[in-house]
This record gives sequence, structure tokens and C-alpha cells, in this order.
Amino acid sequence: MGAKGDQVESLAGLDLKQFLEWFETVQPGRLPADASARLLAGGRSNLTYLVGGIESGVVVRRPPIGHVSSGAHDMGREVRVMSALASTAVPVPRVLAHCQDVTVTGAELYVMERVPGTAYVRADDLVALGASRTREICEAMVDTLVELHAVDPVEVGLGDFGRPGGFLRRQLSLWSRQMLATGGRPLRGAERLRDALAERVDSIASVSIEANTAAIVHGDYRIDNLLVDELGVRAVLDWELSTLGDPLTDVAALAINSDIAPVLRDVPELGDVGSAPGFLTGAEVIERYIAASGRPVGDLTFHLALSCFKSAAILEGVHRRHVDGTAVDGAFARVGQAVEPLIEQGLAQLRR
Repeated sequence: MGAKGDQVESLAGLDLKQFLEWFETVQPGRLPADASARLLAGGRSNLTYLVGGIESGVVVRRPPIGHVSSGAHDMGREVRVMSALASTAVPVPRVLAHCQDVTVTGAELYVMERVPGTAYVRADDLVALGASRTREICEAMVDTLVELHAVDPVEVGLGDFGRPGGFLRRQLSLWSRQMLATGGRPLRGAERLRDALAERVDSIASVSIEANTAAIVHGDYRIDNLLVDELGVRAVLDWELSTLGDPLTDVAALAINSDIAPVLRDVPELGDVGSAPGFLTGAEVIERYIAASGRPVGDLTFHLALSCFKSAAILEGVHRRHVDGTAVDGAFARVGQAVEPLIEQGLAQLRR
């Protein structure tokens, strides 16, 4: 699904024989009995595989192996939101099947169609396209986020997909717990950032569906979670953190991801795409979002700092799986080096 890997008969986390037997019962004839599989590079959390050929294969997604925090990596949640959005202007892959029987391959999983397109991670890939085309892609990225936030959750059956009231406080509590749950090493500045956010969270206006200030939130919206081709954004991927909540958390995350390339330059595994000529700056992301959505944004200082804290907590979990030896993709061996710089970036946001 926009990435390459080695074709094999089975992979860590995917018992290919058992998967193919199960999939034949729900989609007869869709895949050959001797189909091979490959791990798709790029995911830092859930595991994603291409089963079958580039043209006719399907994409399989399951939780990571090893340490998984309670409530995280909910496959059913991804299935529900993508199925609900299938009838909207938000481009999502079509869900083909959902398997809750963990005996099939060791965990709950779902299967979706393969969508053509590229997930851009490296600046060099965008440099080859030129600054003008890179800017077009970034503008389409922002516009697609506007389309998502414009969807009426009730109309698509997602009115109970989350609890918008108190969303930011619960987010802070969630990522604080996630940071603590990983355990193992002290993180300079983590408690200071958490406490500073806690002091400010109640001063941020709450959101609600009734006031049209809440929206479907992706939770991890960035360019490498999109598939893009010459027609534009073909699919939005990785919905595991989606919920109903404050849409400005998505805007802040997209803006901060545009600006932290220098902070993460020593961790190339995380990508340097934000440094490509023509890539929108954080300020340009916010400006285009306001113009396209008409949604008031105001001061995003808290949201930007919270995004840094959340990213640090997620990457600390990836680091924990690497240290434990349960990470399937060894490409993220150095992500632990990015955690403290992200925390410092969050503190820097609050000092401005």
C-alpha cells in the first residue's frame, strides 16, 4: 500500500496459512491459496501487510506484537470509522473483512482493499517532484482534513464514537498514562510538560456536537498516513486513534509535524519530509485550514504542546517494543532518541 517489502510465505504477526484459510471463508476466490505476504514499512504502531500481488492483493492490519497498553490498537474502531466514512468526501480504503477470532493469527485483524498511491516519508521523494508539486500535495492534505472535520458524525452513524466533553483533559490523562505504562527509563522534562499542560487544560474551551465545535478527529493525521497520486489524496490511513473530540488537535498535530524536522534530524527513521522545499510550514497549515474551513482557531499554544507530549508518549511505546525485542520492523531502532527533544519542543511551545 505504497511501500515495499520482501515476499515471504509467513511473517511475524501473521500466520499466512491460517489467514488465507479464514479469508477464503469470507471472500471466496479473492486470493490464491499460495498467496505470499510482505510487511509494509512505515507503520510505527499497528502492523500492516500486503497479501497477494501489487495489483490484486489486499492489506491486512493487526496490533503490534508485545507490550500493548490497555485500550490501544482497537481494530474494531478503525473498521467502524472507515466504514462510516466510505459514503463521504473523505477518501478511505474499503473494508473487506474484520476478524475478531484471535486464534486465526494471534490477534484481532481486519482486511482492506489496496489503494494505489505513495505515502511520503522522505524529503528526497518530494524533492524529486519539485517545490510547486510538494506545495500542492500539502494543500490537498490540509483540504482533506477540512473535509473530515466537516462530516456530521450523527449523519454517518458515529454520534456515539466518543465523548467530546472533557476531551482535552482525557487526552492529557491518556498520554500521561501511556508514558508511565512504558516504564523503564526517566525522561527529562516529561513531568514538567505534563504538569504545565494540566495547569492550562481547564482554561481551553470545551467542544460539543451541539455547538458544532466537535468533530471526527483522526488522531494521527500527517502526510505519511496518506496515499497520494497525481489525482490527489487517494486514502487516509491509520485510524486507530480516531474519536469524537476537538478538531484543533488534528490541526495542531499537522502544524507541529511540519515544523519539527530540525528537532528530529538525528532520527532519520521518523522521516524528514517536512524539510522538503515547498512543504507548508506550521503557520501555513493553520492559515490554509482557517481559510478552507471557516472554523475559528485562536491560540493553539496548548494544542501544539499537547501534540508534542502525545507524540513523545507514542514514540516511547515504540522504543519500549524495540528494547523488549518485540518490534517487527527494525527500522525504528533509534526512535527513543526523539522522545526528549519532543518533550522539550512541547515546553518551548508553552514558553512562547
